[in-house]
Amino acid sequence: MSLLSLLFVLATAYLAVFLEAAFGGFRHLVGVQLDLLPPLMVYAALSGGMLTITVLAVAGGLLLDSISVNPLGVSVLPLIAVGVVIYGGRELILRDQRFAQLVLGLAASTAVPALTLIILMTTGHKPLLGWGTLWQLAVMGVGGALVTPPCFHLFARLERALVHSRAPETSFRADREIRRGRS
Repeated sequence: MSLLSLLFVLATAYLAVFLEAAFGGFRHLVGVQLDLLPPLMVYAALSGGMLTITVLAVAGGLLLDSISVNPLGVSVLPLIAVGVVIYGGRELILRDQRFAQLVLGLAASTAVPALTLIILMTTGHKPLLGWGTLWQLAVMGVGGALVTPPCFHLFARLERALVHSRAPETSFRADREIRRGRS
């Protein structure tokens, strides 16, 4: 992943956190605020390297925690954990298949809030838990699953439009001599 692609991911993370904070229409309608960072982490883990995963998790997690009630830094570890797990199995994942993107988006968008809850409970905080928590996890998972394929589509279009692709290698070798005629 190039530096420009990393900047695209970070700018999108900033925009996603801003949209989560500024527009609460979905939150007031359904009672759940969608987290857009796990779908970005799925893209970063399948398209980038460990540097991309770490930078996105730290920057996005700190941005998200700065506007939420969570203690600062509590969202970083779940984002890194999800990114590392997906990165570890990325050779086996069909990255361009919509179904794989949906499943990974569902898993990541459910795992990040669940891991955040576990971290909050183990550090002595008392989050509100109940049957509504299951509803919130389900809506966040389905919402993240639906956001993940457009995320891949958006970044593919940005890559095609703004990032130069590498020239394909030819089978011709410049140091090779071709002898013609009789010898």
